[in-house]
Amino acid sequence: MPSRRNALGVLWTAVALPLVASCGAPGAGRSDSDDDAPVPLKPAQPVSLSILDVAGNLQLTQPMIDSFVSASPSIISKVTYSKAPSPELAGKIKAQQDANRVDIDIVLTGVDGLAAGIEQGLWLPLLPQQADRLPGMGGYLPGAQAMQQLASGQGVVVTYYPSGPLIEYLPDKVPSPPTTAQELLDYARVNPGAVQYARPSNSGPGRTFLMGLPYLLGDADPKNPTTGWEKTWSYLAELDRHVTLYPSGTTETMKNLANGSAKIILTTTGWDINPRVLGTVPKEARVAALQGFHWVTDAHYVTIPRGVSADRQAAVLALVQWMLQPDQQAKAYDSGYFYPGPAIRDVDLSMAPEASRTALEEYGRPEYAALIADHPVETPLDAKALVAAFDRWDREIGGAKANR
Repeated sequence: MPSRRNALGVLWTAVALPLVASCGAPGAGRSDSDDDAPVPLKPAQPVSLSILDVAGNLQLTQPMIDSFVSASPSIISKVTYSKAPSPELAGKIKAQQDANRVDIDIVLTGVDGLAAGIEQGLWLPLLPQQADRLPGMGGYLPGAQAMQQLASGQGVVVTYYPSGPLIEYLPDKVPSPPTTAQELLDYARVNPGAVQYARPSNSGPGRTFLMGLPYLLGDADPKNPTTGWEKTWSYLAELDRHVTLYPSGTTETMKNLANGSAKIILTTTGWDINPRVLGTVPKEARVAALQGFHWVTDAHYVTIPRGVSADRQAAVLALVQWMLQPDQQAKAYDSGYFYPGPAIRDVDLSMAPEASRTALEEYGRPEYAALIADHPVETPLDAKALVAAFDRWDREIGGAKANR
C-alpha cells in the first residue's frame, strides 16, 4: 500500500508519465467520425482500453476495474493505465483530437479536469443518451447525485466524499489551533510560512479551501467567484502576504507538516486519514473545522474523450456499470483516501475489504460522523466558475509562488 501513495490525489509531478507513449499502440488512434456512431451493447471483439488518471482515482477504482477485466474477457482484453497532472489534461486531449488520433479511452478526473474538458468541448455526451446502460446511477447518495449534476451529462460519478475544508496540525506544534478564518489569518501573520495549502488547480484540499472560504467569510455569492467573492479574494490576498510557497500537490504539504516546515495545512477527510495510514503524517495529527464552515463536496468522474470508437464506448459503459455495483463501490473505502468514498447508498464499511476495515478502525475519526451530519453540504463551483476561480487565483494570488 505505501507504494501506491505516489498515485494519490493531486501529486502530479512525481507520477506524471509520457501520455502518448503509454496510451496505445501505433495506429490505434480513433477519429471524431466515431462520435455519432451507434454504440453497440458490447464490442464486436474484446478491446484494449487505455485509462488516464489525473485525480488519483485509481487508488480507489483500480481493484474495481481489474475485477471487471477478469470477469469480462469477451469485452476487455487488456487495460493500460497512465497518470498525468490535471492542469495538463485538456491540452493533451485536445492535441490528440486535433491530430485525429485519440489514444485515451477513459479519463478518471476530478471536478478540475472535468470542468476544463467541458469548457473546451473535449468529452463525449453520455447522459441522457446512455442512461439506460447505467442503471447503477439510480442508487446515488444525495451528495453524489448533486455532484453528477455538475457533469453536464459529460461524465459519470464513480466515487464521492464530503471533503472539507479542514485544517490539520500537530498538537505539540500548535497547542491552540485557530477556530475561525480570522484566527487562521492571525496565526499566519504571526508565523510567516507556517500556513500552507497547495495550488488549487492541482490539489483537492487546495481547491476545497478556495471554494469553502466564501461560506466561512459570509461572502455575497459563494457560487460566483467573479462578482460574489469580494471578501474571499481580499482574505486570500492578505493570507498570501504570509505564505512563502504554494506546493504543486497536496502530498508535499503533508510532508511539510510532518517535517515541521509547515505548522497548519489545509486538508480534507481523506487527506487527513490516508497519509496517517501510510505514515507520511504522524498518527497523532489532529484536524478541526473552522467556525461556520460548510462541507464542499468532491467526486471523481469517468469521462470519454471525443474520438473514441463506438466499440470502445460500449466497453467503457459496461465497465462503469460494474463499478457502480455496491460490492465494487465498497472497495472505494480503500485506506480512507477519499473518505468515505462510495457514491452509492447503503454501502457501509462492513462490506469493504478487510484491509480497509482495519485501516479505518485504527486511523478513522469518529467525530467525522457528527461533522457530516451537523454542517451544510455544498456542491463545488460549476465548470465555468471553477475555471474562472483557478485563473484568478493563479493571476492575482499565488501563481508567482506556486511550485509547479
